[in-house]
Amino acid sequence: MSLFHVFNVTRSAMNAESIRLNTTSSNLANINSVSSSYSQTYKARHPVFSADLRKAHSRNNHVIPVKVLGIVESSKPLNREYNPSHPFANDQGYIYKPNVNLMEEMANMISASRSYQVNVQVTDASKQMLLSTLQMGK
Repeated sequence: MSLFHVFNVTRSAMNAESIRLNTTSSNLANINSVSSSYSQTYKARHPVFSADLRKAHSRNNHVIPVKVLGIVESSKPLNREYNPSHPFANDQGYIYKPNVNLMEEMANMISASRSYQVNVQVTDASKQMLLSTLQMGK
């Protein structure tokens, strides 16, 4: 495997982790939002990753970058709270809160941040190896 392929894989991984961080940030930003209806309430979102098998053309190609298939809404039920004095309460006195779990989102944020950081380090190490190889040729 060429070192140049490493850059393609780490670039795709950093892009995927960046999307994961942005999605987690969106979830955390909306954690305290409130709505009067189930359909209008913010639902937690999560990216879906996959190996980009289209890039694996031959048997000798062991380089398969990460592909972001999309972002899906969580299927967990929303939090419904009885609070008739709230300005957004519906006719029955209920408000709806997002299905965002603070602990899960913080763990996602730490994991995505560390994964991004590791990919930067792999890119840096590959760059240093290429530079060392060029120096040997002098």
